[in-house]
Amino acid sequence: MPTSPAASKSTRFFISYRSQEPDLSLARNFYEAIKAAGHEAFMAGESIRLGEKWPQRIDEELKRCDYFLLLLSERSATSEMVTEEVRQAKELRDRSDEYKPVILPIRVNFPWSTPLNYDLRGYLQQVQQREWNSLADTSKILQEIFSLLANGDVETLADGEMSSDFLPSSHPQLLIPSLPLPVAEPELPEGQVDLASAFYLERPPIESRCYEAILKPGSLIRIKAPRQMGKTSLMARILYQASQQDYLTVPLSFQLADGKVFADLDKFLQWFCASVGRRLRLPNKLADYWDVIFGSKVNCTAYFEEYLLSEINQPLVLGLDEVDRIFQYPEIANDFFGLLRAWHEDAKNRDIWKKLRLVVVHSTEVYIPMNINQSPFNVGLPIELPEFNAQQVLDLAQRHGLSWSSTKVEQLMAMVGGHPYLVRFALYHIARQDTTLNLLLQTAPTEAGLYSDHLRRHLWNLEQCPELATAIKKVVANSSPVRLDSIQCFKLLSMGLLQQQGNDVTPRCNLYRKYFRDRLRVS
Repeated sequence: MPTSPAASKSTRFFISYRSQEPDLSLARNFYEAIKAAGHEAFMAGESIRLGEKWPQRIDEELKRCDYFLLLLSERSATSEMVTEEVRQAKELRDRSDEYKPVILPIRVNFPWSTPLNYDLRGYLQQVQQREWNSLADTSKILQEIFSLLANGDVETLADGEMSSDFLPSSHPQLLIPSLPLPVAEPELPEGQVDLASAFYLERPPIESRCYEAILKPGSLIRIKAPRQMGKTSLMARILYQASQQDYLTVPLSFQLADGKVFADLDKFLQWFCASVGRRLRLPNKLADYWDVIFGSKVNCTAYFEEYLLSEINQPLVLGLDEVDRIFQYPEIANDFFGLLRAWHEDAKNRDIWKKLRLVVVHSTEVYIPMNINQSPFNVGLPIELPEFNAQQVLDLAQRHGLSWSSTKVEQLMAMVGGHPYLVRFALYHIARQDTTLNLLLQTAPTEAGLYSDHLRRHLWNLEQCPELATAIKKVVANSSPVRLDSIQCFKLLSMGLLQQQGNDVTPRCNLYRKYFRDRLRVS
């Protein structure tokens, strides 16, 4: 059990919250109580002085904090900035020998029946949570935290068993009623679009091609698109279609793996085998199949061939999401992707491997050098998700109950293009009458607009990588396409900030051009 800071030592708390009630008042209450108890607390609204650069300050405080106090309300649970803070806190914890920061989530008037978004569910899947429903709960939660701090046992609050709230669920496909009435209550876009959602928009013939391909023995589907373009939602639908054919399905996101998993190839492949086996509800038998005399890839192949695939009678579809995470570890990446390619090739000749079908999801091109004969990224069915076109945006507007003309569609697309998330986010708030199209367009590229949370998250990430900030500054400063260093280009394309024109790039949309020109002080 890793040790926690002693009670006599001043510990540092990072309070993550949204600037609205009751989140704001509750954050202040925790902030004042923590400081009164002799500890240090960071709360952006109280701690960042005028003139300070908030991205750098938040980054510094996250790295220094011992405990990450996460106030999860209905609004904060959909905040991109909050999700990014949680992701980075988890990443720091994974890398730390002291297991810091400890993540302490508190659900603020946020019932357990309300699920978290796709990313937060993964980041918090083994972290116990507490509920706050009234002022009386404030003192109880603080008392619990301070008591555990005094006993050096705050880990027991942070590391719990998986809650039933995070168990996967399946939903039937929903038939869309006749238009133009809204097909359902407006739905805030946040991560994967639910299988039952009336707001999932197909991009023919992509879905039908994927549904056909997954039925073929040993098939491999490669889905590529930047962030928030719908990759995970499409993967979920492919797996659902496979399950309707009585196939076994296992979704596995590499973004949710602890950093220690990537320490070496042997540890990574053991985690991979154990994760798939666990989802298949098969006992862990790694000890029976992992022989140090053989290499890790041979052991992994034997585990699948002689155990996992032999124990099942149906085809198995593996949905591998966020495989970009592995690109950061070239030694592991080359061997793992070479293994997937070998399994795919084996399916052409061996019945046992015909059972396995793969869906590989990534954000951009592979920027690690790979042997072309070992890469899984040049075989199988390649799928690139495009932006929505004007007709599709009009369709979505109608599904939201908006009687829009093509002119209004053009106005929105002039700002955000056909980016699925940005379009749906605008339509959601306009349909709820939170804003109008004209007001949204006037304020969109500012931190007073609806996209402020989204834009601030991108700015924070760019500020942490000065070379990327310099590259995006060069792009938004030019009205014509720009050529960038290949690695920088890959990373910015993966983030969804750029689009390619031949070998050159431009900002993905006017929203990004205007915002970053202002915030990065482009003259």
